[in-house]
Amino acid sequence: MRWIHFSEPADRPAAAADRPTRYGILDDDDRIHAVRGTPWMAGGGEKTGQVHRLAEVKIEVPLVPRTFYAAGLNYVKHIHEYAAKTGTAVNIPEQADIGYRAVNALVAHEEDVVIPSDARQVEYEGEVVAVIGRQARNLSPAEAMGCVFGYTIGNDVSERLWQKSDRTFWRAKNTDTFKPMGPWIETEFDIDRAETTVRVNGAVTTHFRSGEMLFDMPTFISRMSRYLTLHPGDVIWMGTDGKSPNIVAGDVVEVEITGLGILRNRFVAETR
Repeated sequence: MRWIHFSEPADRPAAAADRPTRYGILDDDDRIHAVRGTPWMAGGGEKTGQVHRLAEVKIEVPLVPRTFYAAGLNYVKHIHEYAAKTGTAVNIPEQADIGYRAVNALVAHEEDVVIPSDARQVEYEGEVVAVIGRQARNLSPAEAMGCVFGYTIGNDVSERLWQKSDRTFWRAKNTDTFKPMGPWIETEFDIDRAETTVRVNGAVTTHFRSGEMLFDMPTFISRMSRYLTLHPGDVIWMGTDGKSPNIVAGDVVEVEITGLGILRNRFVAETR
């Protein structure tokens, strides 16, 4: 099932900021059946009877997570390519360590990524995103996937020179608009059959099997849940493979993952 977070049709008289957002179920005919509440929460997901066409609404970020988790360096090829590009030693992680990102950086499908005026090396990373659907703690790997509600797509934008120089990733990873996510949440997803393809201005620049992770989702979720309580609405970005060209203003980046759709964003220059 495909759950979409959207705002009311653009022809409504209210200003964009005042239009209500809601969830809906997207069917095969591109019709959105509006629902009450949040689909992964108790009592959510009841249809209201309202139906919209996908082309008539604005797609919003699938959710603003309670906690925004991110797995770094989770594909071996990517680790080797990053080491070669930066002239550093290859360092394969020995355990599934999780990091954090900031919700201020989230933008939706078709919204712009703004390149700050002093940014010099901006890159993308197409990622599978797991959406947590129930509270969980102390899960075994066999139990771990039972707390996942669905999946979406993330584009982990980074400024690599800042990433080298900043003591933390506060700028390099978390600048406003640096975390496109969407376009919706899909509950039926087979990562073992999925492939990730990234296109820049229509040309394929990255392609890899989505499931060929160093540490898979059950491993991450189980280890995290030993120390952290996972809550409905948390998200876990699972890392990327391949390498990215330097993105400049005017480029359009599309991240396509089998079964999850396409996340598309234009990169634009900052204006002040």
